[in-house]
Amino acid sequence: MILRGTWWLLLALVVLTCALQCALVLGDADFESVRVLMTKDSSGKGGDPKDKYWHESTFIDRDLEYEDQKTNLTSLMQSYLSTMADLGAETWIIHGTLMAVIVLLLTVVAQIMPWDSDVDVHVSADTMHFLASYYNMTIHTCRTEHAPRGKNYMLEVNPKWVNSSPEDSLNTIDARWIDMLSGVFIDITAVHRTPKKPSMMFCKDDHHYREADLFPLRDSVFEDRPVKIPYNYAELLQQEYGRVSLTRTRFAG
Repeated sequence: MILRGTWWLLLALVVLTCALQCALVLGDADFESVRVLMTKDSSGKGGDPKDKYWHESTFIDRDLEYEDQKTNLTSLMQSYLSTMADLGAETWIIHGTLMAVIVLLLTVVAQIMPWDSDVDVHVSADTMHFLASYYNMTIHTCRTEHAPRGKNYMLEVNPKWVNSSPEDSLNTIDARWIDMLSGVFIDITAVHRTPKKPSMMFCKDDHHYREADLFPLRDSVFEDRPVKIPYNYAELLQQEYGRVSLTRTRFAG
């Protein structure tokens, strides 16, 4: 009886181990494996370097019409800002997306630029650690003006985000907020403190910032949602795009 009982106990442990391994595999699934509407695999991953995590065309497998892209990006940004606020995850807009602040000053309407096909945001390294630890591969259903019945969005964190070296040039995007239906996404990049230079900060994409240019973050409005922007936003835009970026009213002629 003792031997038979021991055998059943061992069998139960084997079954439990297999179940846990399956759960880990499911929990570690990437966006491509859970995409709800994918007409073809055009990721090009067969030709990508093996260390590259993101395969951009995995997300969008067809060209979106202008109005369709605009409404999807608007809902995408609104859902991201609302969800990060609910999670208590501090984030701010950056790069070309930040140009909307200048538009706000001129037109009282801050929105995604007509030529943008994605959105760029920053989070601190601490916030990225928080998101990676508790919210990686989580799906969030959000209702917006353009999606009153709700749409599903996924937060996916690049496991290589922990390597903050700019030498890892294949993985400069640390996470993405992804529309699971259309595939449009927000690029999320972590900002790290520069070793031995506590007043300086950097991202893996080799952008460098003075802490005083980023913080304290300012409050603004973007796509009808509260948003954070860098403290010295005008100087950052001028450094990245030139002085003309603050005054030019036409794009591409």
